[in-house]
Amino acid sequence: QARQVAMLSKCEFKLSSVDQLKLAGVNIQQIKKLTDLNLIDAAKITTAATMGSSLPLNFTLNVETKNPNASAAGLTRLDWILLIDDIEMVNGTNTQRVTIPANGGTAIIPLTIGVDLKQVLKGKSADAMANFGLNLAGAGNKPTRITLKAKPTIMVGSQSIAYPGYLTIQNEFTSK
Repeated sequence: QARQVAMLSKCEFKLSSVDQLKLAGVNIQQIKKLTDLNLIDAAKITTAATMGSSLPLNFTLNVETKNPNASAAGLTRLDWILLIDDIEMVNGTNTQRVTIPANGGTAIIPLTIGVDLKQVLKGKSADAMANFGLNLAGAGNKPTRITLKAKPTIMVGSQSIAYPGYLTIQNEFTSK
């Protein structure tokens, strides 16, 4: 079993990309600056931030996994905790099986994330909440730091092995 844990510890994880980014139901994936929003979309975000009961931020976080081992690895579970700009946002579990090819092969694990910014950013102004979501899309001038604490479970042969503790996976998304 020590050999199998060693095999798992050699697998590399990185945050690859953020897709399908929506703030208050508005697609902000391609928004690079606040003025890129049309009047209706800006009003939706502003209304949700100031008067709504929630300010939902939804996206897919793609985690790339690389397997340097001589045999394929099957990831069967990924427990995760998402932090954005060092603020714990949400946690969850992905139970979709992913096969990571051997000898440097890679696979993408898509995590569907949903966060209510009004809940996690309590006490912040409406502008701060809206800007937080837009910064993730690259609209702000500050980088958004995404950290994923992940605990993968893989199949090696017929044995299921969980990583001891959590891996810290980081990436910084900045506006271009």
